[in-house]
Amino acid sequence: MTAPTSLSLAPGFLIAMPQLADPNFKRSVILMLEYSAAGGMGLILNRPAPFGLREVAKSQSMAVSTERKADAVYFGGPVEPHRGFVLHDRAEIDEKEEIIPGVYLSVTLDSLEPLLTDDAVKFRFCLGYAGWGPKQLDKEIASGTWLFAEATKLAVLEVEALSLWETVLQGMGVNPAMLVPGKGVH
Repeated sequence: MTAPTSLSLAPGFLIAMPQLADPNFKRSVILMLEYSAAGGMGLILNRPAPFGLREVAKSQSMAVSTERKADAVYFGGPVEPHRGFVLHDRAEIDEKEEIIPGVYLSVTLDSLEPLLTDDAVKFRFCLGYAGWGPKQLDKEIASGTWLFAEATKLAVLEVEALSLWETVLQGMGVNPAMLVPGKGVH
């Protein structure tokens, strides 16, 4: 496996290695949205928040289908934890950017509202994001803190959050049980 260049980090997955001691990122899978010389931005996909879509919809006076009320909200990262990001599979939503084939990112409440009432849509709603300054992520990857993998629609929208870390590693041919924590990195 070759180390990714900064141009190839987004879109893609960053997978936290066991030595990453920061509780914000332990065993996290991050979908990188942007990466350039100025830094990077991504969303943690596998950290459920202590509340669900029912509470988000209620706080914004939005309707939510009965099927969606129990759906999880995810902690997307420690930066701007009040800011929402929706990853979804609906091309007909007006405000969106295609991140990988078939996966769109929307950031407005107008985009969220129709998704909350559509039981067929696949989506993850994240609050906050992960961010890195210039060259910070390159250094972390070089130190072995992160692995990089190609992002897939299935992993982003359908794999259960609590098994996502293991699933992505196994998809890379890595047995998670064989990863030995090294010196802790914060």
